[in-house]
Amino acid sequence: MKITGSVVTYNNDKTIDKCLETVLGITKDKDYDFSLYVYDNASTDDTISIITSKYPQVKLIKSDENKGFGAGHNAVIKRVRSDYHFVINPDIFVDEDTFGTLVSYLESHEDTGLITPKVLNTDGTEQHLPKYCPTIRYVIISKFPGFKYLRRRYTRQDEGLREPTEIEFCTGCFFGARTSYLKKMRGFSNRYFMYCEDSDLSKRVMKDGKKIIFYPDTTVYHNWQRDNTGNLKGIFRFLRSLLVFFKKWGWRF
Repeated sequence: MKITGSVVTYNNDKTIDKCLETVLGITKDKDYDFSLYVYDNASTDDTISIITSKYPQVKLIKSDENKGFGAGHNAVIKRVRSDYHFVINPDIFVDEDTFGTLVSYLESHEDTGLITPKVLNTDGTEQHLPKYCPTIRYVIISKFPGFKYLRRRYTRQDEGLREPTEIEFCTGCFFGARTSYLKKMRGFSNRYFMYCEDSDLSKRVMKDGKKIIFYPDTTVYHNWQRDNTGNLKGIFRFLRSLLVFFKKWGWRF
């Protein structure tokens, strides 16, 4: 069995080392063949030097410009010839064979399009990520004082999900799928530079009649900094992507 993974980087020298070290370490000498691709969006920090000096086994693709998150992963998805493929953020790290566990589930569930594990913060607490499709109240109103309960509902936090559960949203920070299915879906939509491309893919998967599964019996860690929305440029990109998403899929309150 062949499994591939893709990491899209842009100035991620603070996290890429641990990401690659743990992913390559966990997948070494398993009963499957694992290959890791990194698509770099013209980083100007030490990201490239870290990869080339420490991880020669990584298949590195260097872009001469920042083409965005989805475009980077799509470039890899078009190239790979594997049975299963994983989308991995550069701030993800692992300490168990989450890849093999999720593939085992996919092997026995043909109706599953995408699968994502429980995502933890670096301190081991659960990172409660969305489980429903984005709506105005979930994405915008939930950020205001007095409406935090909407965020808990959006992430299904209060349900304490302990079994594999069908959800409506698959986070782009880490998920797996059959490679053939990602190719069929043509990966991420090129309408989004960053943000909401995972929401859009989730909607298309459900429209195609496939399930999205949250699998809490295995985990990854996400060193989530929210750096990209800490400035006006990041906020503008987020709002623009949200507008594109709602115009395409409808303005749901």
